Amino acid sequence: MPRSKRARVVHESKTAKKDHKEQTRRLYANIRECIEDYDHLFVFAVDNMRNTYLKDVRTEFGDSRVFFGKTKVMAKALGQNAESEAAPNVHKLTPYLTGAVGLLFTSRTPESVIGYFESFRPQDFARAGTEATRSFTIPNGLVTARAGEIPAEDDEPISHTIEPALRKLGVPTRLIKGKVTLELTEGQEGYPVCRKGETLDSRQTTLMKMFGVTSSEFKVDLKAYWTRSSEEVKILESQGDMEVDA
Repeated sequence: MPRSKRARVVHESKTAKKDHKEQTRRLYANIRECIEDYDHLFVFAVDNMRNTYLKDVRTEFGDSRVFFGKTKVMAKALGQNAESEAAPNVHKLTPYLTGAVGLLFTSRTPESVIGYFESFRPQDFARAGTEATRSFTIPNGLVTARAGEIPAEDDEPISHTIEPALRKLGVPTRLIKGKVTLELTEGQEGYPVCRKGETLDSRQTTLMKMFGVTSSEFKVDLKAYWTRSSEEVKILESQGDMEVDA
């Protein structure tokens, strides 16, 4: 039978499958090209990965290039020995391409790059599964928006609409004349949300976020860098693990 000439519905939501070989080839080619275009190449790590702060880094380094991908591909692009390296001595960076690591190509001075990342350490909310870096307790009595984290004169009572959510999260509260109040048994000084050193669960991190308690630090650690003019690799003090995006 002849093929039907009726109009067929084409779903626009359908997308083509990612070509992983093409992505790998492009990552390899881009890294090789950047080695020739920029004065310095840094290997870095990121503590407490947050896309928001990585975007801030990318915005700051708009004149540079940041890559994150398979470490084997990045290592191959740099070269795993003197015979296969893309430029003299650049292969000495490959031992640092382990774990979640990224590459920063820039023509800024190393001092300015190091100085920027030493000062760029914004605080953020902790994630479930991470270790508590501090203890947090909701004080007795009237529950305020920051739960004792700031002076009482600068704080204000928490909205009564939040009280059901607090009880659902296990906090023993009740409404007294429209004010959210913590109800504890005699002898308790407050409701302990978490203690320093324990592994946080989603309930604890939700409560900390509700009261604006930040205990996580976003930090980029520079491991080592290569300079094209001198063909030298300088090792920097490593303080953490890492991640980024290409």
